[in-house]
Amino acid sequence: DKNFVILLPININTATEKMLMQALDGIGQKKAQAIIAYREERGPFTSVEELANVKGIGPGTLDRNAGRMTVK
Repeated sequence: DKNFVILLPININTATEKMLMQALDGIGQKKAQAIIAYREERGPFTSVEELANVKGIGPGTLDRNAGRMTVK
C-alpha cells in the first residue's frame, strides 16, 4: 500500500486523502478529510496560506510543510 511515490509539491486542490497524509507532515486522516471537505464546500484553495482556515491546521503546520504544497 505504500509502494507509490508522491512528487512534491502536491496540489492541495486535487490531492487525495492518502496523498495529503503521505506528503504533508502533521496531516493525518482527520485533517486530510477536513482539507477535502473544506475545498468541496468552498471551492479550490486560492493560496497555500488559506489552508490555515481549515480546522486543526495552524501556522506551525503551514511552516513545516512550506514548499511541499501548491494550489496550481
